[in-house]
Amino acid sequence: MKNNVIAAISGVALMISGQVIAADIEAGKSKAAEVCASCHGADGNTSTAPNFPLIGGQHRTYLAKALKDYKSGERKNPVMAGMAAALSDEDIENLAYYFSSQSGKLTTKR
Repeated sequence: MKNNVIAAISGVALMISGQVIAADIEAGKSKAAEVCASCHGADGNTSTAPNFPLIGGQHRTYLAKALKDYKSGERKNPVMAGMAAALSDEDIENLAYYFSSQSGKLTTKR
């Protein structure tokens, strides 16, 4: 019984890690250059306006959820909705993986 539990947990862990590995960082970088860089910067840390957030270094799952929510209309922003509408699920995962792999810039306002 104990071996079955260990095997099941190991199997789930491998499936989860496989989903993360399935994302393609180079494809994300390429898509970021096409779609995201003009507002968020090539690495997600050089926004061109103060209302464009720095997304480099954000958590992968947060970035993917945000993009999916913009695409579905759950999250409201007309610019991001338009950008996300053209992204496939694979694009979203690749972008999230790419931006999450970048160093983030922690800033505070005083």
